[in-house]
Amino acid sequence: MPSLTLPAPRTPDPREAPSLRWGILAPGGIARSFATALRAGTGQQLQAVASRSVDRARAFADEFAVTAAYGSYEELVADPDVDVVYVASPHSEHRAHALLATGAGKPVLVEKAFARSANEARDIIESAAAAGVFAMEAMWTRFLPHIDVVRQCLETGLLGEVHTVHADHGQRLYPNGPARLSEPSLAGGALLDLGVYPVSFAHFVLGDFADVTASGTRTDKGVDAQAAIGVTSSSGAMGVLGTTMLTKTPTTAVVCGTEARLEIDGDFYAPEAVVRLITNDGTELDQFSNEDTTHGLHFEAAEVARQVTAGALESPLLPLAETLTIMDALDDARAQVGVRYPGE
Repeated sequence: MPSLTLPAPRTPDPREAPSLRWGILAPGGIARSFATALRAGTGQQLQAVASRSVDRARAFADEFAVTAAYGSYEELVADPDVDVVYVASPHSEHRAHALLATGAGKPVLVEKAFARSANEARDIIESAAAAGVFAMEAMWTRFLPHIDVVRQCLETGLLGEVHTVHADHGQRLYPNGPARLSEPSLAGGALLDLGVYPVSFAHFVLGDFADVTASGTRTDKGVDAQAAIGVTSSSGAMGVLGTTMLTKTPTTAVVCGTEARLEIDGDFYAPEAVVRLITNDGTELDQFSNEDTTHGLHFEAAEVARQVTAGALESPLLPLAETLTIMDALDDARAQVGVRYPGE
């Protein structure tokens, strides 16, 4: 059994990643966070931004010193000076906008959740493969230093045999949060916006799910307000997961093994998280906290830049097959809660 201390993260410095010229498609809130992170924490270049409103695109370009502003997404993906496209539109538009990028031969980073459904995710993956371009889900948590600490604990067997994962993500976002979360036409609800975090984390720890069970409640418009999700791996290990947009929950994660457990203080998915190594008798042996807690999204951008420059078509830290499996699990949970989006 390895020594019961936490390893140091192996995460490369985002500033040392090769510099690419980024095009940002849809300048909303997450795009602002992404642009802020790139400018402050990397050597990446903000080349272009596109919105359905050219005035909105120009305002964003002025704020972040973006070189070009377009009033259509087609213009952005056609720009020969754009090396990679970041899709920051609502879930309902991810498929169409990602296909615009891959159809133009551009590598693409698609905000999580990757699409409305697994079928739409397959379309993006197949399009990227046909075009021979890189594609990745923007699940930024996977690329943070504290998650690499967890990754190494799993790789070395530090915790013994892992049997149970607990993770939750709840924010007070309904009914007074972003309007898109209320709308079935925009693939609203807690699962795709918030639940993707604990489901993705459970898959990261446990591997493929043999079974998914879910129950939950819906809003008056029919999107999921909250859900309780149970997952079981092929080995019989289990994940107990929760998500809600009705209230703020602890948003913590726990990985329980036969020799020890990891407790990740809330918010477990964010750079500010603290990882604690705890024995079965409750003794805390070690803890890790990230030194860089200012941006977070710059780590995923740096990973894209490294992989695209190397000629890779996906990231080994979040392969497309894993993203598809996570989308399958979200589909399964959503169906059990009774949520259908228009056109399904």
